[in-house]
Amino acid sequence: MAISAITLAELSAGVHLVTGNDPQGSDERARRADILQRAENEFDPIPFDADAARAFGRISAAVQARGRTPRRRVADLMIASVSTAAGLPLYTTNPNDFEGLDGIVRVMPVSRP
Repeated sequence: MAISAITLAELSAGVHLVTGNDPQGSDERARRADILQRAENEFDPIPFDADAARAFGRISAAVQARGRTPRRRVADLMIASVSTAAGLPLYTTNPNDFEGLDGIVRVMPVSRP
């Protein structure tokens, strides 16, 4: 199994962006760190490379053609680009984020655990 390096970056940022030193903040930080560590151990990261960059251009244009703003969704679109360039489906708990990209991105909805 694989994971986008962009996804790992998002997970890593999530650990560091938790605010507060109270028990609730500490618990959330630990929970996110656990998710990051499991992802790093269980998946091989796929880098954002030149093929992904080209796919990102196509995907961004498709998003814009549907009247949506690609800039607000750069990380999600980069993740979709990595999966597309690798010829892999994109497994996501947020399939609506990729609406209208049929024929470019193979979206596989999954439920949150």
